[in-house]
Amino acid sequence: MTIQEKHTDIKKSRSYLYLVSLVAALGGFLFGFDTAVISGTISLVTKDFGLDAVSEGWFVSCALLGCIIGVIISGKLSDKFGRKIVLILSAFLFLTSALGCMYSGSFSALIIFRLIGGIGIGVASMVSPLYISEFAPSRLRGTMVSLYQLALTIGIVVAYFTNAYLANHAGGVHSNAALQRIFSAEVWRAMLGLGAFPALIFLLALFAVPESPRWLLTMGRKDLAARILIKIDGEAAARKELEAFSGQRISGEEGSLKTLFSPVYRKALWIGLLLPFLSQVCGINAVIYYGPRILEQAGFTLNNALGGQVTIGIVNVVFTFVAIFTVDKWGRKPLLYVGVGGAVISLIIIGMLFQFGVISGPWILIFILAFIACFAFSFGPVCWVVIGEIFPNGIRGKAMSLATLTLWIGNFFVGQLTPVMLQRIGTSWTFWIFAICCSPALLLTWKLIPETKGRSLEEIEEHWQRSESIPK
Repeated sequence: MTIQEKHTDIKKSRSYLYLVSLVAALGGFLFGFDTAVISGTISLVTKDFGLDAVSEGWFVSCALLGCIIGVIISGKLSDKFGRKIVLILSAFLFLTSALGCMYSGSFSALIIFRLIGGIGIGVASMVSPLYISEFAPSRLRGTMVSLYQLALTIGIVVAYFTNAYLANHAGGVHSNAALQRIFSAEVWRAMLGLGAFPALIFLLALFAVPESPRWLLTMGRKDLAARILIKIDGEAAARKELEAFSGQRISGEEGSLKTLFSPVYRKALWIGLLLPFLSQVCGINAVIYYGPRILEQAGFTLNNALGGQVTIGIVNVVFTFVAIFTVDKWGRKPLLYVGVGGAVISLIIIGMLFQFGVISGPWILIFILAFIACFAFSFGPVCWVVIGEIFPNGIRGKAMSLATLTLWIGNFFVGQLTPVMLQRIGTSWTFWIFAICCSPALLLTWKLIPETKGRSLEEIEEHWQRSESIPK
């Protein structure tokens, strides 16, 4: 093979890798869209249905309860039936939810369809990064998994833009009564219903991607896995991956969650439980869900507050690129140290600004943007990278399901309690509590989280099996 032919093959492999990873990352887009679209609908749904603070919190967090259910079932399903078929299920559930919310005839029906969508999002939130982490070569795994977080942030921005656009054009008159209700009288229906478009794209695109090669290996389908690995990274790299996998022994016991509670994997278990949970109780989704209300308290009008949310979403996207370009060069731990530290400082300052009444001018928005930026290049992408690579092959699906479950539990409590906290203890203490909850992630990074950049999943597993710490 000539140098030119080799270069062409590398380009084809890289293009194929990015294409498949981007399709899987669309699960993150749905996650982000669903997370953010709710922020523009809260006040509208509250007004239309006459909700109190508890019912308002339930409207926000019912989907999160669905996410918890989705995560619980996704691990076992993805280990048994494969990553691809479970992703297809998640896309179908979200499509059903978006259409159901748009045409729901009562608050109860709206809650039911939000729950259905939550199940789909919960499934995708676990299986999408899992699929990418198993699909990508070790030297590019951090970058590829970060594409999931990038898609998530883009989904947030798209939801903000569509919310702002629909809110600003809600006064139009339509000849059709149904369109008048959806796009004018009850515009929240259009906001929620637009999620059907990305869900349909995700559903159709999934039929064109292959199954995870590592799942195929665990199922004994070595020939098909080898063909996919060769297409991804060439024959030499594929041979190395296959030899590393063949050198492992996955017994029935090693294929159960009991493995995680053994001394060998105890550190991985703690990382998997704590890191996702802390990434949510730092308050990121309080800003995503209740950003308009918080900005209104800082003196913004509703439309300006939604515009501020668009700015927040753009910053989220831009700083996610920092992780994409650096996570496989600098490593996971440096990004966590800088990002989490910056997030804690930003949260403390936001609380102080509200406490001392410094709410005129741009200061509140500036430090909210600083918090978002710090989260976007650290907690956001690095959490998915780490939990996607620290668990052993035989139980990675079940283990990631357990880890992602703690993320959604944290998300659920934040969604349910934030309106109550804002009402009863005030904005200042709400942000200070988030700062307190965020801080332990620095200790977790220092004491437990290993540096895994450039290591294959099999190499990471081998280190756990030897009860050795991965060099920091």
